[in-house]
Amino acid sequence: MYDTVFVRDLEVRAIIGINDWERETLQPILIDLEMACDAAAAAADEDIEKAVNYRSVAKAVMRHTEEGKYFLVETLAERIAALIRKDFGVPWVRVCVRKPGAVRFSREVGIEIERGSRDAGGNA
Repeated sequence: MYDTVFVRDLEVRAIIGINDWERETLQPILIDLEMACDAAAAAADEDIEKAVNYRSVAKAVMRHTEEGKYFLVETLAERIAALIRKDFGVPWVRVCVRKPGAVRFSREVGIEIERGSRDAGGNA
C-alpha cells in the first residue's frame, strides 16, 4: 500500500467549456490532486528525489491547463492524470477538476477520476 501526497484547490484560469463565450473567456478552474507515493523512502534520507515533488507537479499541471483549450472537464482530468503518471512516475492518481459557478444555484460542478493502482506495491 502507498502513502498519499496531495494538492488541494489549485486555481488555474483556462479556456474550458462548450458555449461560445467559454471559448473566449478564461475561467477559474479548481484542481485537487492525490498521488500515491512511498513517503518512508523520501523521509529516511530527506531526499526530494525520492519524493513526489508536489511543487513540480502543480507547476506542470498549471502550465498544461493554461496552455490547453478544452471543451470538457472530463478531457482535462484525463490529460492531467496521464501527465502526472507519465512525467512523475506516479502509479496511482486521483484528479478532481471543478468549475465554480458553472451551474446556477450550485457552488461548483466537476469530475473526479482515479487512474492506476494504489495496490501496486510500496511500504506503507
